[in-house]
Amino acid sequence: SRDGGVPELSDLIDGAVQHGLQKYQESYDDRKAHGHEVPELTAETKNDIAEAIGIGAVKYADLGQNRTSDYRFDYAKMLATEGNTATYMQYAYARCRSIFRKGDADESRFRSDPPAVVLGTAAERSLALQLLRLPEALDAAAADYLPHLLTAYLWDLAKAFSVFFEKCPVLTAESPELRDSRLLLVDLTGRVIRQTLDLLGIRTVERM
Repeated sequence: SRDGGVPELSDLIDGAVQHGLQKYQESYDDRKAHGHEVPELTAETKNDIAEAIGIGAVKYADLGQNRTSDYRFDYAKMLATEGNTATYMQYAYARCRSIFRKGDADESRFRSDPPAVVLGTAAERSLALQLLRLPEALDAAAADYLPHLLTAYLWDLAKAFSVFFEKCPVLTAESPELRDSRLLLVDLTGRVIRQTLDLLGIRTVERM
């Protein structure tokens, strides 16, 4: 820990969940203050999100380090919404799901009969290339028993998705074909994030 002590695991997890609830409430209040549309969630749903965020933060902080290296737990760092943290990955996944909800799009058709992919911008190409790197990252992590290679892959993917999100309008794309192509990239990004986090034993949530 930051003070050099060794906390009990149960206390560490309880503290992480409490910090996770606080982090969610701060994010909720900030978005609402800025006029964003935010859903009113039940206390039970909020607590479930807090548990996923808190426990995920602890696991990701542990698995994100080279297993041969020492490290210190720091709640603020583990639960940061920017940087290579579980919270940031969970937020990226929730953002993918939010796009489909806002667009009232049925993701099943992108999986049963995917549209043609249009990679007309650097941001689209970069995201597509990161998605294609998943097998390489899985093989590397399994070969040397190094799960931090998966968190490094997720970080690269999340950064590429963030640039794509900023530069490539999805629901207001210039044509139906481009909209479908970008929705496919969003769906694939969400699925890869969820699958990779699942391999690390970390849950995703549909809203954050």
